[in-house]
Amino acid sequence: MAGKVVTVAQQKGGAGKTTLLAHLAVAFRRQGLAVAALDADPQGSLSLWARQREANVGDDLSVLSGEGLDIGREAARLKRAHDLVLVDSPPHTQTAPQQAIAAADLVVVPVQPSPMDLWATRPTLVIAAQAKRPLLLVLNRMPPRGKLADEIAALLASFQVPIATTRLGNRAAFAAALSEGKAVGELAPRGAAAQEMQALAKEIGEQLGF
Repeated sequence: MAGKVVTVAQQKGGAGKTTLLAHLAVAFRRQGLAVAALDADPQGSLSLWARQREANVGDDLSVLSGEGLDIGREAARLKRAHDLVLVDSPPHTQTAPQQAIAAADLVVVPVQPSPMDLWATRPTLVIAAQAKRPLLLVLNRMPPRGKLADEIAALLASFQVPIATTRLGNRAAFAAALSEGKAVGELAPRGAAAQEMQALAKEIGEQLGF
């Protein structure tokens, strides 16, 4: 049976798209799934992390990178040999993100608690709706408390698309783990960041039928 494709997409740069994907990749691998990734973001941050991971951890996570990828074709090829293919799409509304979204069984959209991030989310939702792809919004880098975070969550609810129950906190552990080529589940498996990522992976896995 062919695997599933999850595209992490967000028009606005700096929303934590690549960070989220890297941690999810490791979380799903720790569940015993065969995972591959497509790095379609011109910045290539996911590929750099994967090389750091191979050097420091000895884990050769399969990451295919490069601009001009035929995302649909490569995703279809990879999912024949993997349970899950994660796609890091470029943070722009252009052909590549549209291809990445069209190839997905689920589109995960990270949103930070700021009005600019909220506004920037709409084009991604439109593309997903046009492609008839299921969505999951993920509140990312959330402060422990605050009126703005609650307001953003309420506004997102007005978009009438699914929102993950799990909220990811604004935690230094997410970046600290990546700098070592690791994920939070490996750096501090009992920490709050690892628990949040594990819970999010469970939510996503349930939607995909894992």
